[in-house]
Amino acid sequence: MRRRDFIAGLGITAALPTQARAQQSAIPFVGFLSSRSPGESEAVVAAFRGGLAESGFIAGQNVAIEYRWAEGRYDRLPQLAAELVNMRIAVILAAGGPPSALAAKKATTEIPIVFSAADDPVGLGLVPSLSRPGGNVTGMSVFNATLSAKRLALLHEFVPAASTIAYLTNPANPSSHMEVDGLKEAAKSSATKVKYFNATNDQEIEAAFSGMSAEHIGAVIVAGEPFFDSRRAFIVGLAAKFAIPASYGWRENVMLGGLLSYGTSITDSYRNAGLYCGRILKGEKPADLPVMQPTKFELTINLKTAKSLGLNVPAALLTGADEVIE
Repeated sequence: MRRRDFIAGLGITAALPTQARAQQSAIPFVGFLSSRSPGESEAVVAAFRGGLAESGFIAGQNVAIEYRWAEGRYDRLPQLAAELVNMRIAVILAAGGPPSALAAKKATTEIPIVFSAADDPVGLGLVPSLSRPGGNVTGMSVFNATLSAKRLALLHEFVPAASTIAYLTNPANPSSHMEVDGLKEAAKSSATKVKYFNATNDQEIEAAFSGMSAEHIGAVIVAGEPFFDSRRAFIVGLAAKFAIPASYGWRENVMLGGLLSYGTSITDSYRNAGLYCGRILKGEKPADLPVMQPTKFELTINLKTAKSLGLNVPAALLTGADEVIE
């Protein structure tokens, strides 16, 4: 299937007329509520569908998927969640981090919800316990906040001369303070100076990189954040334009030309979310499905980007990398 056709299909059920929906009423509908954009979500959608398939549910055959995309605009999520709830969806996949998960949780206490990735789900109020969620919500946890120290250390190895490192975050994300707090602790223990930049739209992202360049900041850590994911190519392009070494939470940024990433596997997270949705469709309850913890962490390095920035990649990092892009 061509990529253009795949992306077009991400909204296909929303376009079905009423009669067609009635004909499909015999099969369950899964709501896919995402704070991200369809164009950059192809890989995670495929992983989610793969997890559903492993559970015995094939999209278009014995299950239908109803997609709703906020495209980085978190203020749209409550309305999109309400649309899915009104359709009596069998289960909702809250994709793209805490914004969609919290919107879905607020929209319904009855329909099962599986979130694809959330830092500290208990602290965010998504579940009362990781081992016993107890309500209609469960999902996949990520460790973005606790990985801050590792990301800072890796970037310092790449750019040891950088006296100041920037951190780009989106304060509109309910979990942004967790990563900021984690990085502050890491910076304190390593005596590294960090300057924080906030961005909630394209203009602010560009202004942040322009400000980093004007202040001669040596490198930047970009938060693993859904709005930034929806602007992935834009952000990687700005880092290249201003020649600022950048570290990311997901390998997908490095595949587009980012310097390095360290974090959990987001495709694994979506695959496991698909498995959970399948188990719920078979009759299990989210209250009995513990929040799944990540077990796989990836270090990805782009040698071509390092060369373009005039950086020498330490041999130890090359040896320890899970993936090296040449």
